[in-house]
Amino acid sequence: MIKILITGGAGFIGSAVVRHIINHTQDRVINVDKLTYAGNLESLDSVSDNERYVFEQVDICDAQALARIFTQYQPDAVMHLAAESHVDRSIDSAGAFIHTNVVGTFTLLEVARHYWNGLSDEKKSAFRFHHISTDEVYGDLEGTDDLFTETTPYAPSSPYSASKASSDHLVRAWLRTYGLPTIVTNCSNNYGPFHFPEKLIPLMILNALEGKPLPVYGNGQQIRDWLFVEDHARALYKVVTEGAVGETYNIGGHNEKANIEVVKTICSLLEELVPNKPQGVAKYEDLITYVKDRPGHDVRYAIDASKIGRELGWKPQETFESGIRKTVEWYLTNSTWWKHVLDGSYSRERLGTKA
Repeated sequence: MIKILITGGAGFIGSAVVRHIINHTQDRVINVDKLTYAGNLESLDSVSDNERYVFEQVDICDAQALARIFTQYQPDAVMHLAAESHVDRSIDSAGAFIHTNVVGTFTLLEVARHYWNGLSDEKKSAFRFHHISTDEVYGDLEGTDDLFTETTPYAPSSPYSASKASSDHLVRAWLRTYGLPTIVTNCSNNYGPFHFPEKLIPLMILNALEGKPLPVYGNGQQIRDWLFVEDHARALYKVVTEGAVGETYNIGGHNEKANIEVVKTICSLLEELVPNKPQGVAKYEDLITYVKDRPGHDVRYAIDASKIGRELGWKPQETFESGIRKTVEWYLTNSTWWKHVLDGSYSRERLGTKA
């Protein structure tokens, strides 16, 4: 049994990791989250009363508050997921991404380093700092057969991916310079339950249910590798508990799909599951609307996840077909969660797509 400090644990991926650890291990979790617009404690209702879980509302840029948390809880590992992650938002206003993803990661690394330096030799050797990043740091792939590997050169395209690339470099530098035992993972596009409705898949589901347009960038042929979030959570836990210090592990779902294919799959599932359509809608696909492409939009992402499979024995349990069905069904049966999100300060008319 270990104590894991998770930053961003109220976010989409972070909350899946918290739920996985509390429900499937005996470990303790300290959830550190600032609760920005995408942080939602309702995503953790199922584990919030567990005695092995504690929540601290703290900004990762607040070094004093972080130092207090490390001293109070004495974590054995850090899983760093706190980040601004929406590409469209980064294009409109990059400052928050630089502050949280770069300055925040630096602050967390420094607090973790000082804490780690004070540990006993035994605890020092066992400590891990696991930084969770994205495949977007690699840029994009124009060929149909190329894959991102752990040694693919970085070529970020957006302010978001540039900020994540910066944080990756910081983490590796703190290992090289100070010896802090770090591990980095880079994942493909996640989807699944509790996904904030500005992202592509939940946006399409909820817009379709209300008979609203389904906005698709450009021609919709941008290709992504889709990873079910619970598969990702299992992978991340495996890395933090079994991964080798200094290593990078790419995590992908082995599910390459063009954005338009994803949208049409959602429409097809809704035809089956919700045949009673909104007034004036003959077919859900009729709602698809092609909009001006995003600036600097990456063409194709594809992950080679063979290393984590070979070295740690992880592979995704869900196919895209099984995962997307589970996702659509979850949104249909958990309207209370997403209605509470939509009742907040953001409306879907102001939300973009993430792909």
